[in-house]
Amino acid sequence: MLHVLAALLLSAAASSDTHQHGVDLYKQQKYSEAIAALQEAVKTENPSTPEYKESVLMIGQSYFMLSQAPKAIPWLEKVPTLNEANYMLGYAYLQTKQQDQSEAAFARLFGLKPNSAAGHLLAGQMMLKKEYEDQAVAEVNEALTLDPKLPEAHFLLGEVAIYRGHLDEGVAELTKELALNPNFAMAWYRLGDAYQRQEHWDLAIPNLQRAVWLNPDYSGPYILLGRCYFKQANFSNAEGILRRALAIDPNNHSANYLLGQTLMAEGKKDEAKAILDKLRTAADTPAPR
Repeated sequence: MLHVLAALLLSAAASSDTHQHGVDLYKQQKYSEAIAALQEAVKTENPSTPEYKESVLMIGQSYFMLSQAPKAIPWLEKVPTLNEANYMLGYAYLQTKQQDQSEAAFARLFGLKPNSAAGHLLAGQMMLKKEYEDQAVAEVNEALTLDPKLPEAHFLLGEVAIYRGHLDEGVAELTKELALNPNFAMAWYRLGDAYQRQEHWDLAIPNLQRAVWLNPDYSGPYILLGRCYFKQANFSNAEGILRRALAIDPNNHSANYLLGQTLMAEGKKDEAKAILDKLRTAADTPAPR
C-alpha cells in the first residue's frame, strides 16, 4: 500500500513539474514546446483542478497563437466558462467559417444571450475590430432585424461604410443612428468626418461642434474642425480649435501639422516654422529599439 501511495505521489509531482514547465514555455512564447509539455501534463491532471483548466487553456491559446485555429478550438471548448477561451474561440470560429459559433462565443464572453439583438451587435463589434467586415455587417443587420431601434447598430454600419469609402451610405446610417441616439458623441463625430471627407465644410462643422459639446475631452473632433476652418480660410477659428486639440493631445501629428500650416497662413512664421521643424526632426529620428 505504501509503495502504491509513493508511486502516486511521485506521479503527481512529475505531472506538476511538467505542467509548470509548460506554463514557463508558454510565457516565453515557445508555443510548440509548451503544447508538447502541457499535453503530457494534462494526461494525469484532474479535470476539476485549476491546473487542468490552465493546461487546457494554454494549449488552445498556443495553437491559436500559431495560427492553427482548427487545433485550438477543441481545447478551448473544454473551458467554455473562461473569458480568455471565449475571446479566442470567437475569432477561431471565424477563421474556420463558423460564424454562428463565433457569435455564441462572443455572447458568452459578455454574458449575453446568443441570437439576441444585443448578442449580434456585440459580435459585430468584435468582428469589426479584427477587420471581418462582411461578417460584422451580417451580425449587425441580424441585430436590427430583431430590434430596429437598437442603439449603436446603425453607427457600426456607418463606420463600415465610411471605411469602405461609401460616404453617402455612411451619412445615411449615421443619420439613422442619431435619430435614435442623439446624445452619442461618436456618431456626431463620424458624421462630421464623412462630410469633411466629401469637402462639405458647412455640413461638417455643426456636427463636429456637437461632438465637442458632448465629449470635450476627445481631440478627434477638434482636429477635424480645425481642418474645416482652415479649408474655409477661417484661420483664426482654426488656430483656436487646434490649440484646444493639442491641449488634449500635445503630440498629435495631424494637429501640430495643421496648426503649423494655419500659423503660416496667418503670417506667424516663426512659431509656424518651429512647429513644422519639430515635426520634421521627430520624423527623422529613428525609433528606439
